[in-house]
Amino acid sequence: MSPEQSGRRLDTPRQGRRFSFNLDSDVVGVYAERIARFLGTGRYLAIQTVIVIVWIALNLVAVSWRWDPYPFILLNLAFSTQAAYAAPLILLAQNRQENRDKVSLDEDRMRAAQTKADTEFLARELAAVRLAVGDTVTRDYLRRELDDLLTELTERLSPTDDADDEFGLRPGDSRDPDK
Repeated sequence: MSPEQSGRRLDTPRQGRRFSFNLDSDVVGVYAERIARFLGTGRYLAIQTVIVIVWIALNLVAVSWRWDPYPFILLNLAFSTQAAYAAPLILLAQNRQENRDKVSLDEDRMRAAQTKADTEFLARELAAVRLAVGDTVTRDYLRRELDDLLTELTERLSPTDDADDEFGLRPGDSRDPDK
């Protein structure tokens, strides 16, 4: 019987028969960080110290319960196992923190660049406003111009001994608008 007749091809791998164990790396990372944080606390050190003291006391004093005699090989094995698991968990937590720090640093750089761009824009706008204000009329300039105009008008309207004013009228003339 050929492979094609049996319904199976030799150039195609089998699928679906293998057990697939998939873990979400974020979930593992979160629990690793929790364990790493707990391993670094004084509470953990106090609990571990109490357990070690009780372990040693029971193995030295209680002769009938001696499950780990004097060299305490089982206790050393427990510490070795704990260290073998704690070190990778701590490294995983540090790597995750490093990744968060990188993301935070990138965001800070982007924010700093945006702030710099905003500051430069505002500086240009302020320079444009200063130039525009330099071209506008100030109150003192306007007041001085109005005072000069008032002086000129009072000089023109005051009676003079000259015969003609600028309109060609004399003070008693019938075409005088003041009459």
